[in-house]
Amino acid sequence: MTALFGGRRVGKDSVRIEAYGTVDELNAQLGVARAAAHDLELTDRLAQLQNMLFVLGSDLATPIDNTQVNIQRIDDSHIARIERAIDEVEARLEPIRYFILPGGSPVAAQLHVARTVCRRAERSVVQLAAMEEINEADLRFVNRLSDYLFVLARFANAVAGVSDTQWSKEE
Repeated sequence: MTALFGGRRVGKDSVRIEAYGTVDELNAQLGVARAAAHDLELTDRLAQLQNMLFVLGSDLATPIDNTQVNIQRIDDSHIARIERAIDEVEARLEPIRYFILPGGSPVAAQLHVARTVCRRAERSVVQLAAMEEINEADLRFVNRLSDYLFVLARFANAVAGVSDTQWSKEE
């Protein structure tokens, strides 16, 4: 058993624990990418994301009906920041004309791993939302975040002077 913010105890295998545990794993993946990155803009963007993931984790760790604990929750401003960031970075990249395989530079490859962990976190949050009331902004945030991580992986390749890896259909 473990305690949520506010004291309620749940099993270590609860869907809520899985959801915010996966968010924590995602944060660690971003830490690895940030440690390997040499581009200041990229490291700043990753640091901002890591801070937002702490907000998401505490939001998920605190049942929505808990009014005893005063925490910051994900809201529309977080989602708007992600959407603006996607637009800013994407405007500086070549348009995608083909499917991209995960890889390229080491930082880009790590961001692709983070993107897949983000998708798993999203599935966990969806599962939690089916069982309990949660902050609905959490779902929108984690959905947009995976798109941002894809764009950041492409940006990491561009900064490193490495082309995205094009998927080629097997004959």
